[in-house]
Amino acid sequence: MAAGDERIAQIQEQLKSYPNFPKKGILFWDIFSILNKPDYYRLLRDILVEEAKKISPPIECVAGLEARGFLFGPLISLELNVPFVPIRKKGKLPGNLLSVCYSKEYGPG
Repeated sequence: MAAGDERIAQIQEQLKSYPNFPKKGILFWDIFSILNKPDYYRLLRDILVEEAKKISPPIECVAGLEARGFLFGPLISLELNVPFVPIRKKGKLPGNLLSVCYSKEYGPG
């Protein structure tokens, strides 16, 4: 992605930011405003896929963090023809699972 890429500016114009949400010191970026505009959603997908294809060694799997990663990860994995792995909070999936402890920017994990 070249510096000054006009496509990035187009995407940025669609984003909304909310200072101090959900708590003081956090700048929340609302990406959902892109999802209801197919042309921008497609443009963002194209940019993400282009960047993913530059990674070396090639990506073998795309992991998406709950919940926003579920919005973009599958799009990227399909274009790269690699598996998508959803990463969920404890207790959200049945069966034998791999789990790790974590902390969030604005609350316990």
